[in-house]
Amino acid sequence: MEPVLSVHDLTKTFSRLGQTELTAVNHISFDLMPGECLGIIGESGSGKSTTVNLITRLLDATAGTILLDGEDITGMTGKALRAAYRKMQMVFQTPTDSFDPRRTLGDGIGESLRNSGSSRKEAAAETARLLERCGLSADFAARYPHEVSGGQCQRAAIARALAVKPKLLICDEATSALDVTIQKEILELLNTLRREQGTALSILFICHDISLVQQFCDRVLVMYHGDIVEQGTPDEVICHPQNDYTKRLIDSVL
Repeated sequence: MEPVLSVHDLTKTFSRLGQTELTAVNHISFDLMPGECLGIIGESGSGKSTTVNLITRLLDATAGTILLDGEDITGMTGKALRAAYRKMQMVFQTPTDSFDPRRTLGDGIGESLRNSGSSRKEAAAETARLLERCGLSADFAARYPHEVSGGQCQRAAIARALAVKPKLLICDEATSALDVTIQKEILELLNTLRREQGTALSILFICHDISLVQQFCDRVLVMYHGDIVEQGTPDEVICHPQNDYTKRLIDSVL
């Protein structure tokens, strides 16, 4: 079975005239298999967000390769990159970031469907189905982002991400802006989606909350100053850490 996402020797350095070069991501490599949930943890500045920005092509890599569903997207641009985005969707930390505040949730979800060739009628019907699948009634399609709670907006954001049937869902601190009860509900929703879709959906779960990673992920990577310093199952990494940084990170929160 081929990885959905394969990152090899990925590196990103930032440099400014007259300043020391900063390596934000340092020759990291990992695979994400079909149906797997891979967590990436680390403190602020560890390189988690830069890694996501490289994978989603919001930043250009200094070196290395990124394969999405077997296709090299490292230097991809234009029409080819837009096509690749159909296989890869993102759920952001702040739910409202997924939507235009001037448009309804239904407009936001339906836009992806219409761009894929669906008629307005077909998009409206599929939007209602996606909302219901994510625990919201169909009438939420007529509401604006400011008219719903944070948890409801994040459910709608997940519905939007699923609209194009991606193979890879990237959750970048997707629960950190929500209270504990709503966090649990969103994780339960993501777990349900994983069970329903099986190997058709893989998740890259970026999180600073070790307990959430332990509950939700199949494997975990620990990043520190741009390096992957430890990886394994949650039990291996969290219950039996080998790296000194991992031990300090866990001790600071447990």
